[in-house]
Amino acid sequence: MPPPPQPQPVDPAELPQLAQATMKAAKFPMLATVNGDQPRVRPVSPVRTDGFVLYVANLRRYGKTQELEANPKAELCYKDDQDNQVRITAQAEVLTDRPLLEEIWAASPLLRAYLGSIDNPELIIYRFVPNRVRYMREWALEYFEVPLK
Repeated sequence: MPPPPQPQPVDPAELPQLAQATMKAAKFPMLATVNGDQPRVRPVSPVRTDGFVLYVANLRRYGKTQELEANPKAELCYKDDQDNQVRITAQAEVLTDRPLLEEIWAASPLLRAYLGSIDNPELIIYRFVPNRVRYMREWALEYFEVPLK
């Protein structure tokens, strides 16, 4: 049996850039929420990313709406094709900033096609504000804390 792959060393000064490159390569994170005492995980497609702050569109009728209302603590995990990981521990909040909502709406043809109007009562945009970001390079088996600005 061959030895396990040896990951490249990580320069702590490069952690934010490494984490953001992994997020860009992975595209779709997995979102973990809690439903009572049962964890729930599903892929999501952010409609905007500002550093490590993520914006995710949602419909009011979806299960994660009730889960995030009951407990806004969440975690998002990105994993790219090289097995690098970024885990973002965050607090979810409903976006109410109308100019930012309009900006996201204008930049998202899918939202416009499916929902028709920014004022569709089914539309919720969640902002996931990180309180912890961790990065792991491929098979390192060690997470590095990514500094938040």
